Amino acid sequence: MSWDASRAPDETNITLAGWLRVILRAAALIVLVFGGLLVLLALRLFERPLYGLHRPWTPYITQFVCRMAFVILGMKHSATGRQMKEAGAVVANHASWLDIFTLNARKRVYFVSKSEVAKWPGIGWLARATGTVFINRDRREARAQQEVFEARLLAGHKLLFFPEGTSTDGLRVLPFKPTLFQAFFADSLRERLFVQPVSVVYRAPAGATVRFYGWWGDMEFGPHLLKTLAAGHGGSVSVTYHAPLRVADFADRKALARAAEDAVRSAMPAGLIAAGEAYDAALEA
Repeated sequence: MSWDASRAPDETNITLAGWLRVILRAAALIVLVFGGLLVLLALRLFERPLYGLHRPWTPYITQFVCRMAFVILGMKHSATGRQMKEAGAVVANHASWLDIFTLNARKRVYFVSKSEVAKWPGIGWLARATGTVFINRDRREARAQQEVFEARLLAGHKLLFFPEGTSTDGLRVLPFKPTLFQAFFADSLRERLFVQPVSVVYRAPAGATVRFYGWWGDMEFGPHLLKTLAAGHGGSVSVTYHAPLRVADFADRKALARAAEDAVRSAMPAGLIAAGEAYDAALEA
């Protein structure tokens, strides 16, 4: 069964203890995130004129904020594998808005996001401040977008994007769309770039459904944030860094996208895949 982004989320009832966690964690996150943002913006006043696109200082603030966010949420964050040192980009599966914190916590990356995100209150400000690349899903702008990618990659930025094109319940990996991989095959980049596949796996808190952290389709951000803040301890996320793929070793964008997809899927636990198949079977019944 193919992924249906309109499938309904699981219902979650927040207990009194859960509401207490919401209040305490929300207050701590507000101080952490917006305090970190103020420090970052202050540093950018000096960093931008001195280094332009290069950001030697501010990514450390982003990483600190993202790591501490998991401490506040009571979630364990772990990582395995070698982080890529070579020039290039990072691709990962997409399960939740938490992916932003998950993937920034361990590695200096700059997200590639749809242009609508720049207009979202709060999140849009944070995305712009941390160097997110915004793109329009319009083929007429493909050339301009490729030029932006090339400039950022040549500046040493590791761009991160989600080739699935949408988020899921975290129980599966969808086929990777090859469109954005085309930028890596530019004559000025192909021989020097690598693409590192990364697998992100969430595990639910005790007593919650297996797809607890999944955020997809038309699910509203507010209710999902509340249940995440209210969750008991036991939730976790693990990140697996796979061997980087040398762009020049692949004939075209489709071959590179398939190889990256295979690597990301290889680290998905059999139990989660089985849970996804069970949900699909129940919907078909």
